[in-house]
Amino acid sequence: MANALPSQDILKIEEIRDGVMVLKDGSLRAVMMASSLNFSLKSADEQTAVIMQYQNFLNSLDFTVQFFLESRKLNIEPYLDTLKEAEAKQTNELLKIQITEYIEFIRTFVRAANIVSKNFYIVVPFTPALFTTPKEGVKSLLGIFGKKSAENKNLPQDKFDEYKNQLWQRVDSVIQGLVRTGVRAVPLNTEELIELFYSLYNPGELEKGKPPALT
Repeated sequence: MANALPSQDILKIEEIRDGVMVLKDGSLRAVMMASSLNFSLKSADEQTAVIMQYQNFLNSLDFTVQFFLESRKLNIEPYLDTLKEAEAKQTNELLKIQITEYIEFIRTFVRAANIVSKNFYIVVPFTPALFTTPKEGVKSLLGIFGKKSAENKNLPQDKFDEYKNQLWQRVDSVIQGLVRTGVRAVPLNTEELIELFYSLYNPGELEKGKPPALT
């Protein structure tokens, strides 16, 4: 059986810099976390208004966006650990018994109900023009045919700043468009992006309560 490839070889990410993902093909991505909206609790008129605003938002975009949902079984162990610490410090025997029973109730309820947490994300892309200059066009072709030079591995800072500004213009457009539907969106910073991908590729570690590695 062939050895499994490391995550670094599977991911298309070259680096994460200043809250921006730089992919191996030179394109950029920003990731935003979006708030949820309880659509079913709104009146018929409110639902119609949300749908119309969302439709207007999609029609206003001149670039693609990606929406994805992360659904994960709720991990209550950190909360239970906090309760156990309170139980150990409690001197009143009656309150101590009540805390013990509450801990067991929470653990049993969560297991029986199979409660999951949901996070909503929006990915905004920006792909630089392939042939901005003849010289860059040649370098791009070399990269396509597997002869990418070492100097192109990391995006130069001046180019990165230029592309990031254009990417952030798109991010602002998405934020402003979604706020009209009642949805708030906030870009993830570098640390949050690393934690996100760590959780996606190491779900078992989070279930055990192990914090993600940031280095």
